[in-house]
Amino acid sequence: MRPNQIRTRLEAGETVVNAWLSIPSSYSAEGVGHSGVHSVTVDMQHGMLDFSDALPMLQAISATPATPLVRVPNLDPAQIMRLLDAGAYGVICPMISTPQQAAELVSACRYPPNGKRSFGPSRSLLYGGPDYVTKADETVMVIPMIETAEAVERIEDILAVDGIDLIYLGPNDLAFELDGHVGFPRPKSEMALVHVLDAANRHGVPAGIFCDSAEEARSRATAGFRFVTPGTDFAHLTRSMREAVGVLMDGADTEKPLAPAKHGY
Repeated sequence: MRPNQIRTRLEAGETVVNAWLSIPSSYSAEGVGHSGVHSVTVDMQHGMLDFSDALPMLQAISATPATPLVRVPNLDPAQIMRLLDAGAYGVICPMISTPQQAAELVSACRYPPNGKRSFGPSRSLLYGGPDYVTKADETVMVIPMIETAEAVERIEDILAVDGIDLIYLGPNDLAFELDGHVGFPRPKSEMALVHVLDAANRHGVPAGIFCDSAEEARSRATAGFRFVTPGTDFAHLTRSMREAVGVLMDGADTEKPLAPAKHGY
């Protein structure tokens, strides 16, 4: 079976740089996959796309060195199984707050007797190889998102669920709940991130986190996060365009555009 580059890097003690796609474009997906990132996540929760968009994006990523992941909209086993059959090598699932939800996520991603994933690998055979079914459970990654106060409180129990390969923190949703806003400073949620990271290290589970920029991603990696996302495709696109306009219009008598949202998670 085709190796999962995320697993390979994590097992070697290396950091994984993950791209995040919210724009429904296989062309963009292919380009980002060739950018040097180690994985590319197709975002079906907050991204402007659905399954009919995700499939060609996964196919495009498959033509690059990057490992394809999906962020599903919710804990829906049928949809999770369908995306794994479409060739995703890992599932990031939002709003996992209890060990029961974590166990349900694991079950949806694993074939019997380890789980309840239905047989029907279809495109995953084309991407993973003819031995996909026998090796999928040890290759496909189960990644719950930790982004609620309840999840922080129950993190030890969540991490104790067998089959979790990585936890992924959503710092902005966590900040909304604990600090009441997504701006800085946000001391309560930052303390929660440290608490979750410490717990993950004790359990031997790598921790990842969404970041607003490459600078923040580097800082988070230095702090011990093993899987970092330096912003979304839309954020990079609009930031680059604003910078280009700024260079061209430097010194011109023109109004500055309003500061945009950071499109973070």
